[in-house]
Amino acid sequence: MRDRIEPLMPADPVRGRRWADHRRTLEAIAWKYRTCSPWRDLPDELGSFQTAHKRLIRWAVDGTWERILAAVLAAAEGADDIGWTVSVDSTVCRAHQHAAGARKKGAPGRAEPDDHALGRSRGGLSTKVNLASDSLARPLALRVTAGQAGDAPAFETIMAGIRVPRIGPGRPRTRPDAVLADRAYSSRAIRNHLRQRGIRAVIPQPSDQIGHRPRRGRAGGRPPAFDAEAYRQRNAVERCINRLKQWRGLAMQTDKLAIAYQAALHLATILIWARR
Repeated sequence: MRDRIEPLMPADPVRGRRWADHRRTLEAIAWKYRTCSPWRDLPDELGSFQTAHKRLIRWAVDGTWERILAAVLAAAEGADDIGWTVSVDSTVCRAHQHAAGARKKGAPGRAEPDDHALGRSRGGLSTKVNLASDSLARPLALRVTAGQAGDAPAFETIMAGIRVPRIGPGRPRTRPDAVLADRAYSSRAIRNHLRQRGIRAVIPQPSDQIGHRPRRGRAGGRPPAFDAEAYRQRNAVERCINRLKQWRGLAMQTDKLAIAYQAALHLATILIWARR
């Protein structure tokens, strides 16, 4: 599995110091997030914890993790191994006390949100992971927001993140065959967005929307179509979340920086796709 990823890693620079062993660095980062251990507890055989942590952040900032994920997805698309019935959902991850305390303003030039994707919800500080998965429970796009943020506002960002390059000529594929989502995504804006892109929406209506339509009369419009049989496949995104949360460091948010946590999610996603 690592043999499929290693060729995609950054090459050694022409001048200056060579990279530390990429394989060992990947193992170090994966070990940290699988076990949810502090960086300083990294075993000696996996190298310096400072090297692993700096590499995680550096590759998040320069887009290396996203490029590797795009290459892995392109290989899967070339093998016709992506299920294009996409499910969208979110999950809330409790934040450890170590995740708090970062300065409000991110460093200049760093794509770090001011709130560090930490929000105070009913259970305390938390981070929400919004994601889209294919029909085989593998992530296609991920985005982290503060824990108290709503699901629907992140929908278009998640859909924009679905971008699978093709091997050879052709534009990246960005349009699923259908999108399955729960009642939290039942809004006119989301349905219009999917309709304009020619994507079938399989989203149930909440009871309040069903009750309001007759009272509004002609202005209520026709009820949207809903395929209950197709909706049963939405469990794919629940299984996808379960796979990601097998990594204890993803189930509990311990990073001060949102870009570090997002990078760890990308690494877990890369390894999930590399196992196919």
